[in-house]
Amino acid sequence: MIKKMVSHGNSAALIIDKPILDILKIGMDTPLEIATDGKNLIISPVQDAHREAKFRAALQKVNKKHGKTLKKLAG
Repeated sequence: MIKKMVSHGNSAALIIDKPILDILKIGMDTPLEIATDGKNLIISPVQDAHREAKFRAALQKVNKKHGKTLKKLAG
C-alpha cells in the first residue's frame, strides 16, 4: 500500500486506514511510539507496563511450578 502525507495545519499527517488499525488493535486513544532506523519510520503501540508485569509474574509462577518438566520436554 502506498500512501501520501496530507497537510494538517503546519504539520504533515499520515492517514492509516481503519482495517489496518483494527488488525493492530490500535484506536484513537492508543499511545504510539515513533522511531526510525535511519531509513524507515517505525510506528508501534506503546506496551502496557502493567500488562507486561502481570505476564512476567504469571510466567515466573509457571516456571517455578513446571520448570523441570518443561526443560525435559524441550530437550
